[in-house]
Amino acid sequence: MWETSSTGGTGGDVTAGAESGGPVPGLDDPGAPDPDASPAHEGNRINRSRTNRGEPQPVRRSPRAVATLAGAGLAVVTIDVVTKIVAVAHLSNRAPVDLVPGLLDLRLTRNPGAAFSLAGGATVLFSIVALVVVVVIARTARTLKSLPWAVVLGLLLGGALGNLTDRIFRAPAPLRGHVVDWIHLHHWPVFNIADSAIVIGGVLAVILGARGVGLDGQRDDLDGPEGSEGRRGPDGQQAAGAGDRDR
Repeated sequence: MWETSSTGGTGGDVTAGAESGGPVPGLDDPGAPDPDASPAHEGNRINRSRTNRGEPQPVRRSPRAVATLAGAGLAVVTIDVVTKIVAVAHLSNRAPVDLVPGLLDLRLTRNPGAAFSLAGGATVLFSIVALVVVVVIARTARTLKSLPWAVVLGLLLGGALGNLTDRIFRAPAPLRGHVVDWIHLHHWPVFNIADSAIVIGGVLAVILGARGVGLDGQRDDLDGPEGSEGRRGPDGQQAAGAGDRDR
């Protein structure tokens, strides 16, 4: 009568594998090639398999985070430039203006060095460093997804650009220009808004780093319950003993 062939085609391999107890192609081994699949389909299937196994995927930037970084940087630069123009116009050739006697006054100084009048003989060096900082932050923005880090990087960017603007456009020469400082806390060097933004950004960066917050917005907390869920082996399964230690 009718005979059923157990050889040929994928159905024959499945039947033969099932009868012999061996692995079934495409079922028992997710990474095995499918003889009936096209190369493009096979490549997509392997990529999905790798994603499911927890292999790192390319991180794309968040437009909202990049906009936050740019907005914070622009705000710092604008405030810094405007306040320096006002300080030069109203504080030149006059005695310091006391705001809080014994604590805070306004006085105009020209700083050839770094923040807080440090290293006055290295103006060109600090100009180059500021340029490098701007480039590094711009490159970091390509993978930025964390809003807190966007604010931090915006403060650092704005502070670097604010003082760099003085070094480029103010006397005595490009890249040698003296930075305008005008805020004086007693027993502390005179500084400006850009210096303040850099210091605040640096402190916030240390806090975010201590809390394990990454540029992608994820927390690197491997010792907590959430971190144990992310600790997986190459097969996508949770590493042995990870959950037991957390419990």
